[in-house]
Amino acid sequence: MMLKNYWYVACRPEDVVDRPFARIILEQPMVFFRDAQGQVTAVEDFCPHRGAPLSLGFVDNGELVCGYHGLRLAADGSVASMPKQRVHSFPCNRRFPTLERFGFVWVWPGDSDAADPDALPAFEWATQPGWAYGGGLYHVRADYRLMIDNLMDLTHETYVHASSIGQPEIDEQPVRTKVIDDTVVTSRFMDNVQAPPFWRMAMQQRGLDPDARVDRWQVCRFHAPSHVMIDVGVALVGHGGPEAPSAVKTQAVVVDFMTPETATSHWYFWGMARTWAVDDASVTETVRDGQGAIFAEDLAILEAQQCSLDRHPARKLLMLDIDAGGVQSRRMIQKLWDAEQQGDTESVHV
Repeated sequence: MMLKNYWYVACRPEDVVDRPFARIILEQPMVFFRDAQGQVTAVEDFCPHRGAPLSLGFVDNGELVCGYHGLRLAADGSVASMPKQRVHSFPCNRRFPTLERFGFVWVWPGDSDAADPDALPAFEWATQPGWAYGGGLYHVRADYRLMIDNLMDLTHETYVHASSIGQPEIDEQPVRTKVIDDTVVTSRFMDNVQAPPFWRMAMQQRGLDPDARVDRWQVCRFHAPSHVMIDVGVALVGHGGPEAPSAVKTQAVVVDFMTPETATSHWYFWGMARTWAVDDASVTETVRDGQGAIFAEDLAILEAQQCSLDRHPARKLLMLDIDAGGVQSRRMIQKLWDAEQQGDTESVHV
């Protein structure tokens, strides 16, 4: 179940430089390249001549040249030319709307006429000063909704990430879930606790005593079609948690963009935007490496989970209160998917 009429992260701008870049998104092979003006465009990765992947070719003066027989495709998907052949009557390849914004290349896999650049939300960490971002990409052989489940219920941190961000107090505190318009929000607050290893490191980088007791928070927000922003941090006890003055807290946003590839695989663009040591590249590298290791642990669990679900397709999964965030997110996806199937574009929101 994959929503089509939405913007998805396709890749990073540096992935599309002077060569074609191939990616399968929502089961559609796409090829990205830059036109003569340097703008990113995306078309079907299929040569209309003999069906070879156009991504095996090259880019010449803003046109995509097939590496099989030299057919040239313009940025709008039309066939421009082919050596010694008349090809102007060839049908156009499908072109997918693209945007280059917030450090990513975005693509709209659905109805091109419905693509609205204003439908892409702005992210504070990408548009406001005082933030530093570092991240990466994993190819995950699991349904993208399993990753959403994982991110909307951080109870697993105690067990999967015990050496980095997990701690027993996560199990001991209740999780609250609510739906606000087109956003599902889950939150957990842990008062007067010892910071786990990752946050102790962050406190030290921030100039705070890593041994000090803290108030810790996790606020997860799911937005359609498939991204989760998680407001996380610690503040010295008694200063208001997330509302504490910046001098006594260490705060970040865990950035998660899931782009479905197939029904059982997705591209996971992960990262962390932080508010401390924003000009220190070495801190960015350290945080990125730490986050990468944490997310690799999630990857291993989710891929094993997908294999287990494939072996037992008739088994029903049990739902607990900690699963409410994932359940509500899936309900929202189902509702929007139903609207798309019925052609009700008025009910589709980002």
